[in-house]
Amino acid sequence: MDTMRDRFITTTTRLLDEDPRITVVLAEISRDGFQQAERAHPDRVVNVGIREQLLIGAGAGMALTGARPVMHTFASFLVERPFEQVKLDLGHQGVGGVLVSAGASYDWPAGGFTHMSPGDVALLDTLDDWTVHVPGHPDEAEALVRRAVRGEGRVYVRLSLQSNSTGRPVGGPGFSTVRQGTGGVVIAVGPLLDNVLAATEGLDTTVLYATTVRPFDAAGLRRAAGTGRSADVVLVEPYLAGTSTGAANDALADLPHRVLGLGVGRGELRRYGQMADHIEAHGLDARALRQRITGFLPG
Repeated sequence: MDTMRDRFITTTTRLLDEDPRITVVLAEISRDGFQQAERAHPDRVVNVGIREQLLIGAGAGMALTGARPVMHTFASFLVERPFEQVKLDLGHQGVGGVLVSAGASYDWPAGGFTHMSPGDVALLDTLDDWTVHVPGHPDEAEALVRRAVRGEGRVYVRLSLQSNSTGRPVGGPGFSTVRQGTGGVVIAVGPLLDNVLAATEGLDTTVLYATTVRPFDAAGLRRAAGTGRSADVVLVEPYLAGTSTGAANDALADLPHRVLGLGVGRGELRRYGQMADHIEAHGLDARALRQRITGFLPG
C-alpha cells in the first residue's frame, strides 16, 4: 500500500493538470516526487529551498494573485518554524491556502525531535478560521486533499506514515459513528482508529471517527452523548494529548460530563527508536488504550 504522502503527491500532480489555479510550493522535502509536475508546470511548482518562512510567504503571495497554493514540508517545518508567517501572511492578510505536512508526531524518529511535531494542531488552535484534516488512510488523504485544494479557506492536512488497515468514506466534515453503545463515547482521530477499535472490542461504548478535527463536530459529540444525565468522553488523538478537550468541554457545556484526553505526551523521548516504540511509549497501542479507557469509563 502506498503511504499518505505518496498519495498526496500523485493526487496533487493530477490536480495541477486539471486546475490552472493550483500552485505547489516546496522546501526541498518531496521535491523528487514532484519532478514530473515541475517539468509539466514549471511556473506553478516552485521549490524555495530550505527556507520555510519563504515557503509560507511565497504561497501567500500566490494566493493574493488568485492562485490556490499548496505548501508542503514536514509538520515541524510547516507549522512550528514559520508560525509567524502562517499567522500573518495567510491569516492577517485574509487569504486561503492549503498546508500539507508529513512526519506527524513521531513518524521519522531517526530525524530526532527537530522532525517531530506533536504540537502542530494545538498551535494552529491559537489562530482563527482554520480547517484541520487528519486522515487515517491514503484513500482518505486523497479525498481530503482534493476537498482542501478545491475549497477557498485555510486548510491544514496532517499526513502520517501510521495508517488504519482500511479507508473509510469522508463525505462530510463531521464525526462518523463506527460503533454504538451506552457506556461512554470514544473519539478516535485519524490513524488511531484501528487501535481504538481493538482497545474497545467487547465494550459497550460508542466509537466516533474523526478525520476532520477543526471545526470540531460539537453537534455530533452532543448527539452521541445521548439524553442521559451525564456523559463520559475519551479523546484519542495522534498529537499532543488534550488538544481537543476544550472543544469537547464546550460541546457538552449543558451536561455534566468528564473528558479524558489521550495522545502524545509533552516529554521528549530521547531514545528515538522506531515509530512503533513511540506509539507504545505514549500509551497509544491497543493494550495500553484499553487499560486507560476501561479505567476511566464507568464499568
